[in-house]
Amino acid sequence: MVEIAFTLTTNDGATALTLPIHQAVIAGWTGRDPVARDKHIAELEAIGITRPASTPIYYRVSARRLTTAGSIECSGRHSSGEVEFVLIGTQGRVLLGVGSDHTDRKVETYNITVSKQMCDKPIAPQLWDVAELADHWDKIILRSFATIDGQRVLYQEGTLDGMLPAAELISRGFGETGLPDGCAMFGGTFAAKGGIRPASRFDYEIEDPVLNRVIRHGYDVAVLPVVG
Repeated sequence: MVEIAFTLTTNDGATALTLPIHQAVIAGWTGRDPVARDKHIAELEAIGITRPASTPIYYRVSARRLTTAGSIECSGRHSSGEVEFVLIGTQGRVLLGVGSDHTDRKVETYNITVSKQMCDKPIAPQLWDVAELADHWDKIILRSFATIDGQRVLYQEGTLDGMLPAAELISRGFGETGLPDGCAMFGGTFAAKGGIRPASRFDYEIEDPVLNRVIRHGYDVAVLPVVG
């Protein structure tokens, strides 16, 4: 279990809250459009990662991997980030945030579950209430920028109409009981522009063009030596 301090922004204003997170789930291959979903699968196959046994698929990782820190440390130079919306259950409500499913791509070629556990999962310290977004969910935008060789480039961008709706994603993973309190679930990602590749810094954001809100966060990637 890990406790994370957030700011919840709603139509009534901003509130500070600290949430205990008991479990973390990475939902993979959650594309609503099978063509776009298969494009991402092909993208991963191109770097040696086998296609999933099912779509979507739900990977468990340690809740302690979640962090709001501005930097993470990774073994070797084979990891990279992916912007994803994040759903958090608390007191019967579902809150929305944004994070990065930072993953060791070398390990991913032989065991995806282990690769998900290899790296910290950065998450922004701001949240919204999903109930306020239901009527325009599909218009919400995910976007990421990668700093590669000193140059900041647009790495991913898309609207949530490309992903399974939150209610369906929760239902497939948890059934009629809904998203458990204290569970944080990453909701999937878009293909990387120019292909998956490592970066020294990864910035990510979620934008609500209807309520005119944006959550932004980012982190530096420190590479640790691999010896022995």
